[in-house]
Amino acid sequence: MESKYEKLMKMIIAFRDERDWAQYHDPRNLATAIGIEAAELQEIFLWQTAEASRKLNSEKLDQVKDEVADIFIFLSYLCDAFNIDLYEAVEKKLSKNELKYPVEKSKGLSTKYTDL
Repeated sequence: MESKYEKLMKMIIAFRDERDWAQYHDPRNLATAIGIEAAELQEIFLWQTAEASRKLNSEKLDQVKDEVADIFIFLSYLCDAFNIDLYEAVEKKLSKNELKYPVEKSKGLSTKYTDL
């Protein structure tokens, strides 16, 4: 049975391929697009306090959802370009981070692992 992730990836790739956009989706441009979309996400929160950023109205929340989706879509295209299973990559990275940031040394701290 196809997972939600696999189904979503097929939808994302089909959307791109139906429009013949893969020709524009080289890794350099995809990485740039991810950065641009991340900046658009940041712009939503620009000049807000930490407290205000947690209490978005429905319009701002919809904007956040759109930007998060754009980031995920471009990230999915990048994963497709390199045949990266995003779930597997995240699981591996979490395992690495568990070693870098053991709970007993890092809980409640924002210290970089090299300084723990």
